[in-house]
Amino acid sequence: MNRELDQFPTSWLEIIETANQVGISPVSCYEVALAQQRGRLLLPSPVNQWFQEALSPSGISLLPLTPAIASCAVNLSPIHRDPFDRIIIATAIEHQAKLASIDGFFCQYPELATLLMV
Repeated sequence: MNRELDQFPTSWLEIIETANQVGISPVSCYEVALAQQRGRLLLPSPVNQWFQEALSPSGISLLPLTPAIASCAVNLSPIHRDPFDRIIIATAIEHQAKLASIDGFFCQYPELATLLMV
C-alpha cells in the first residue's frame, strides 16, 4: 500500500488542501487499520494514535455512515462486490463530494462520473 501512494497525483494535494471541507468514510479508517495490521501499510505510530494525530488537527472529518449511504451502496452498478469500496463510493455520492482514489474499479462506476477526481 505504501508504494501505491506514489500513484496519487500531486495535483490532488492542492485540491484537497484548498477544499472547504475534507471528509472520509469511517470505512476508510477500517481499511487503514486492516492494511497496517497485515503489514501492507507502515504507520509512524500505533493506528489509534495515528488516527487522532491525522484527523482532528488537519480538519478532516469523519462522514457519518447513514441508512441513505447503505441503501445507495447496495444499489450501485454491479462493477465489483467489495462492500467497503461501495460504501466509500456511496458516501461520496450522498454528500456530492469529490472522491480521490487510485482504485481502478472506481472509474468504472457511472455514478461517479462527475465526482471522481482524475
